[in-house]
Order: sequence, then structure tokens, then C-alpha cells
Amino acid sequence: MSAPGVLSFTQQGWERVLAKVRRAVVYLDAACAESLHWGCGAARLLDAVGAPACHLREFERDAAGGGAAQPKAVFVLSGLLKGRTVDTLRDIVRRSHFQYCVVVTAVSHAVHLTANHVPAAAAAELEGQRPVFDQLEEKLCEWMGNLNYTAEVLHVPLLLAPAAAHLALTPAFASLFPLLPGDVRVLNSARPDKRRLGSLAEVDAAALTPELQLQIRCLVSGLSSLCEHLGVREECFAVGTLSRVLAADLANYAPAKNRRKTAPGRASVVFVDRTLDLTGAVGHHGDNLVEKILAALPQLPGHTNDVAVDMVELTALHAGGDCQDVVAPGCLAQANDPAARALWDALLSTRHKEAVMEVRRHLVEAASRENLPIKMSMGRVTAGQLTSYIQLFRNNLQALTSHCGLLQLGLATVQTLKHPHTAKWDNFLAFERLLLQSIGESAMGTVLGQLLPLVKPASQRTQDDYSPEELLVLLVYIYSVTGECPADRELDEAEELVKGALAQAFCQEPELSPLLQKITGCDCSMNLTPHKSKLAVDELFSSLRDLAGARRLMKQFKSVHAPGSHGHQVSRPHPSDHPLLILFVVGGVTVSEAKMVKDLVASLKPGSQVIVLSTRLLKPLSVPELLFATDRLHPDLGF
Repeated sequence: MSAPGVLSFTQQGWERVLAKVRRAVVYLDAACAESLHWGCGAARLLDAVGAPACHLREFERDAAGGGAAQPKAVFVLSGLLKGRTVDTLRDIVRRSHFQYCVVVTAVSHAVHLTANHVPAAAAAELEGQRPVFDQLEEKLCEWMGNLNYTAEVLHVPLLLAPAAAHLALTPAFASLFPLLPGDVRVLNSARPDKRRLGSLAEVDAAALTPELQLQIRCLVSGLSSLCEHLGVREECFAVGTLSRVLAADLANYAPAKNRRKTAPGRASVVFVDRTLDLTGAVGHHGDNLVEKILAALPQLPGHTNDVAVDMVELTALHAGGDCQDVVAPGCLAQANDPAARALWDALLSTRHKEAVMEVRRHLVEAASRENLPIKMSMGRVTAGQLTSYIQLFRNNLQALTSHCGLLQLGLATVQTLKHPHTAKWDNFLAFERLLLQSIGESAMGTVLGQLLPLVKPASQRTQDDYSPEELLVLLVYIYSVTGECPADRELDEAEELVKGALAQAFCQEPELSPLLQKITGCDCSMNLTPHKSKLAVDELFSSLRDLAGARRLMKQFKSVHAPGSHGHQVSRPHPSDHPLLILFVVGGVTVSEAKMVKDLVASLKPGSQVIVLSTRLLKPLSVPELLFATDRLHPDLGF
């Protein structure tokens, strides 16, 4: 049996859920659906339900209830059983004919006590009891209309969406993002003058909003369950403000104290704030096919870490027609297909050129096994070549079914190679290299001056020019890699010129993208006035300045560009002390970064195991969305 890891942790949790779903109507929220998607696959759940009809539904207030022939329901939820979540439960159950309800929550009972303002001392006395869950079970029976019916509420830590053995995401916390200096001003607005915070260095858990404190505690609950599954006593380390709060909360998490006393293994858990270096997230230097797929293809609806692959190529329908709603999309996650999973693991760990060759090899081998009339061709792999191999499967239902996972990854590769964004990838990379050279030789004002000619209104842009969203990606790159700069007139003047051009470009957009709607606060271009646009851009640049100062409090590694000394932390304890390193990047991680960490640990400390966890997989365009969000201090917990 393989050693415990993120995949076994996720699958073990889902096995407990699957044991409850026989012939039930199953309701899932988006985060739990994403965990299932990567960990087990929806087919595994449908097999466990075993009903002739599909009874899998999204957990939402308007979800269909259960009919007279559907007496059993299972609700699988990622958050706290409180507020709007309980209201939605009540509404669904009341309009149904359920006689047996099971509610699974990914959040422990201890955190539910915290959410209900039970003091720590009183919570300690309730160890082993579950009054919050017991009370909800009574309510469920009441809503079903008969106190003799059956209700169960249980905690299963469905925290992770495992993308690989060394990489897992936390879908329920996809919006969690580190604090910036500007957030201190917001926190101070709710504090008396004598207790105002001077900087991020003074921020602790008590200084955060109640919603953010609770969100952190929910995450800590899941991480503690992961450590229990791994059989380790963890030592916590942190780099960055929010990471420091998370590490302290995990270290002091009361329900974990007994677990740690008997844990046979040791692990180092290192939390790192993403804002300390966003260049890796918005840059295009990662030569990885999966990163290009994530950047090029549309997001799979309801998901943060997977894409929708157009499957029309494998049907008799005409590609390019209005078939989007006729054929279900494919995806990257292939939990129940060993061959596709092997290809996926290869794509995560190889460079772009080797990855497309690996896709070709898998398609050729699959076609050969099915005795399909494949014409071998060597040399450079092209989208047309891969398409010709994929089309061989179209008229062979058995071959199509047997290799469906592989074909989804193949089509994702083809569609990415053909996508205009992929052609622009090298343009981004060239400009980023030019910026790095300029940063080493010129002042920040000069660097911004190189960006100014690229800011064009929609009427003047060609396909090769940068959209406003792409310009924001370049600005994040510039300010993150440059770091804090002393104010001077040249920089101020350069900023004003770029701000003016950007505000004008925003105003002249025929349609506002979701990101521009969020930044400007306008739902359509007609409502975006020059004044509103200027205010939005001013606020945007304030956040960029905050980002540039994100490393201000660090004693080492203040620069992500200049070659560093090879200095390292020498105090004890040290993260390298233990055989397992869990690195949690707060705010998202890229595929290339996860591979780099894995390779570095393998080379520097052979025999050690590393697990990279993060809130989400990042692509360049998702970074401005997180960075310029206005609600990170007040996450929506469903209350």
C-alpha cells in the first residue's frame, strides 16, 4: 500500500460519503463538486447512488426537491452549517418528500462551536459532544415533517482537490488572498484611534474581520485533518502576514493537541504569501503546456482549477457551429482513467516540447492498440497532426469509450496550440525579458514609459495588441518584480501618463469584461464615465504600489530579481528538519512553481517528501482578479 498522501486523504473522505448515497438524491456545492471531480470523479458517485435516473444536483436555493419516489437525500457541503446555507437546506427539505436526510460538512464541529461564539473553555468541556450537529438533526426531522424520520449530520474533511500526488488545491478557499498595506487602512477604520495598526507587521488574528478569522479557522480545521491522515506532528513556519496568522492558528488549534501527542511522524508546514512574489504567477517564462492550456481555454463552469474542452471534434456535429450546449465539455481531471492520469502527470512535469510529443505518443499507442489506421509521422508535433490522430477514434464507439480521458487531454492540447493566446505567449515573454533588462538599467519611470505605447483603445487594437486585462497582467509583473521604489517626479509623471491612457482605454471598451466590471464598479460600458474610470485606475495603481511594497518587512529576499546571496535561515527549528515538507502558498500557485519546488527538494534533500498545497491554480489573467478584489477582508461564508 502506498504511503498516505493528498489523494488517499481525499478518496478516504469521499468513501465515507459514498457509503451514504445509495439510491439518494445528492446535492453538492461547487467546492465539494470540485474535490470529487479531481479525487474520485462524478462517475464514482453515480455508481454509488445506483439509481436508474441521475439524481445529482447543485446545492442552491432553487434546486429541485425530492419527489414522492425519492425518500432519501444527501447534502455534501464545503462550508459552515449556518446562515444562508441552513436556510437553503430548510427550503429544499420542506418542499420534498424526504424521510432520511444526511448532511455532510467539510468543517469540523469544533469550528462550528467557534462560529456560534462558544468560548474556548466551554468548547473544551464539550469535547466528544456535538450539540450544533445534534440540533440540526432535530431541525431536519422537523422540516421533513415527522420527528420519527432519520437525520444524520457528520463532518468529513473534503478539503482538497488533488491535481497530482505532489499538488493539491483547496477549492473552498479559492478567493483567499494575502493582505496588502492598503488593507491596514480598512482594518483601522473599524478600530479606535489608540488601537490603530501601524503596518502589516502588527496584524494578528484578532485584528482581522470576524469573517476572515472564521475562514482561516475553517481552513486550519481541514489542514489539521490532513496532518492526522498523514500521521504527522507538524511544526509551522510562515513567510508573510496572512501566512503568519494561518501558521499561528494551526499551531494553536486546540482539537489538534491530542492528535500531535500520538502522531508517529514529523512534518514541516510552511505557509507563504503569494503577494511576496507575483512575477511567477503573471509571468510567461514557465515553459509548461498545462499552464498554456489553463490560460487559453475557458474555465469549466463552477470550477476554479479546470477548463472546458470542446468535444465537438469527436461527434458528427460541425465544429464551430452553435454546439456548445449540445455536447458536454471535456476536462483535464481524469480521476478514474489510469492511462489519462499517467499522461496528465507527464504533462505536469515536462517542458512544452516534450509534453506535446508525449501527447502524440499516447495517441499513437492507443490507436495502435485499437487497430485504427494510423499514419505515423515523425518530427515536429503540430495541431493538425494531433487532430488527425484524434479523429480516428470518432467512428469507433468502443475505442472512443476506452480512451475518452486521453482524447480529452489530446483535444485540450490541440485547442491550446491553435488558440490566439498561445501565439501571444512568446510576445509576453519577450516583453517581460525586455522589462527585466530595463529594470536593471533604468529607473521605474523609464520602465513604465516602455509600457505606455502598448496602451491602445479598442478601435486601434489588432489581434497582436494587448487588451486592458493583459496590460494589467504586465503592470502586476512590473510592480512585483521591481519592488518598492523611492518616489520621484519622473515616476509620478510616468504613472500619470499610463493611468490616463488606461482610464481612456477602459472608457472606450465596447463591452466590459467581468474583471473590468469588478474594477470599475460598472456593469456595462455605457455606465462607465471618464470620472469613474479615473477613480478606478487611481485605486488600481494604489494597489500596485501596495504590491511593490509587499516585501518591505522582509529581512532577506527583498528582491525577486537581483541575484541573491546564498544566505539562509540558520535559527532552529528549521523547515528542513523533517522528512515531509508541506508548502502552502496562500493565494495560488502555478504548475511550474509546484514542479520547481518538487525538483528542488529532490535535489537538495534526497529522500524527503514534499507536498505543495495552495488555494488555487493560477493563470496570468486570474491574478488581477484576486489582487484588485475589494472583498478579501469580508469573504462570503454563506451567512
